[in-house]
Amino acid sequence: MLWADHLARDRRRSVHTVRAYRAAAERLTAFLIGHWGEAIDRAALARVTATDLRAYLAQRRESGLGNASAARELSAVRGFLAWANEAAEQPRMRGPRVKTGVPRPISPAEAVALAEEVADDAAEPWIGARDWAVLMLLYGAGLRIGEALTLRGDILPLGEAIRVTGKRAKTRVVPLLPQVRTAIEAYVAQTPWPIARDEPLFRGAKGGALSPVMIRRGVQAARARLGLGDRTTPHALRHSFATHLLGRGADLRALQELLGHASLSSTQVYTQVDAAHLMDVYRNAHPRA
Repeated sequence: MLWADHLARDRRRSVHTVRAYRAAAERLTAFLIGHWGEAIDRAALARVTATDLRAYLAQRRESGLGNASAARELSAVRGFLAWANEAAEQPRMRGPRVKTGVPRPISPAEAVALAEEVADDAAEPWIGARDWAVLMLLYGAGLRIGEALTLRGDILPLGEAIRVTGKRAKTRVVPLLPQVRTAIEAYVAQTPWPIARDEPLFRGAKGGALSPVMIRRGVQAARARLGLGDRTTPHALRHSFATHLLGRGADLRALQELLGHASLSSTQVYTQVDAAHLMDVYRNAHPRA
């Protein structure tokens, strides 16, 4: 689809974003074929109205789509319509109201315990070392899971920092704590697969690129054994990294760079997290609370 090519080549969107936006465009097109009873081309897409979009979202909601997902779907199809016919005026429609969620970090002890539990439950020692290294990158360096799993062998040998490619192909330099560096080196020493400079650093059991699904499954099983909540996901480790740094006096702008946020507003959510944490401490510890 030309739309997907445009997103990947011209907009430099990630593989995951391209896949999701392409799927949304295909769903909209299929809906319009049934809705209007005719073939859909670019000229037809220029006739889409807010009423058509409301009907489309209503159909999507019948399949259980929530507000946040509906808002993303609307954003995707609006982008598709704008690309399909730049000269046409876009239908005006207010998106679903989405309540901004405040990330829920876990404590340093819980983060380490979670990583240890995942590693200890691994089928083989080298897989345990791999999982420990991945989770330490999330908690100790603030990487997204996708960023950790797209690291390649060219980061070796490790120095005091690594270059990470984040969303929209934006690169940033991330410092490595000694513990994180040690975890990666321990994995590299144990993996049975040779690591070439242009190949993935983290491998699956059969030697292919490690899937994030495997890490998520490991975390899901470990959090149940540890009695941690459902929000304790791999991404929660990144939240915890940010919150703990902020709580220890990290500058918000510096934290923005470390996390790879394009906008400071994305980073400012952690000030709410830290305030919430302080209130929890106050309520639990203050004798007059």
